[in-house]
Amino acid sequence: MINVALPKGRLGDKVYEKLAAAGYECPELLDKKSRRLVFENKEKGVRYFSVKPTDVAVYVERGAADVGIAGKDILLEYAPDVYELLDLGIGVCRMCIAGYPDFYDDTDRPLRVATKFPTIARAYYEGKGRDIDIIKLHGSIELAPILELSDVICDIVETGSTLKENNLVVLEEVEPISARFIANRISWQFKHEEIMAMKHALEAQMEETR
Repeated sequence: MINVALPKGRLGDKVYEKLAAAGYECPELLDKKSRRLVFENKEKGVRYFSVKPTDVAVYVERGAADVGIAGKDILLEYAPDVYELLDLGIGVCRMCIAGYPDFYDDTDRPLRVATKFPTIARAYYEGKGRDIDIIKLHGSIELAPILELSDVICDIVETGSTLKENNLVVLEEVEPISARFIANRISWQFKHEEIMAMKHALEAQMEETR
């Protein structure tokens, strides 16, 4: 049995579609009214855990799941000790620095950066040799520059519509983001054949949809 940490929401739905088409279907997962969190198909040798996207890497790193699908943003932010096996090419977006169109960077003082991703923001600006003041937020990051809490924000941008509606623009692109297929290091040794079979199945699905 291979244990899969599947993120809840649209990303998980897309990934499951690919896995189901590749022979790892689990019909019980399609029942949206169900409150169950664990679904398995013994015949196919697969067990799915439905977890919050930000928790996928934790379940995989700690060995509760053999494999999982996590966004590159989560892997960069928390640096879990897992194997990153495949870029699935879905959930594509960008980690960006955004602010007002007329933003001017006053280098005489630390740049105030509001973000949900302090590790990513800090690493990006350290690479530029820029001194920053990180403001960690959990809600609507776009509100920070509007209320002059921050100079800029570091956040995920998919379509850019939220930025546009709040009169903000992308100033710099930090990192391209997409969903990654990851594996637990111990599972990689003891379930190598099963994990590689799932990886190849996902690759085949990617080829079919190109």
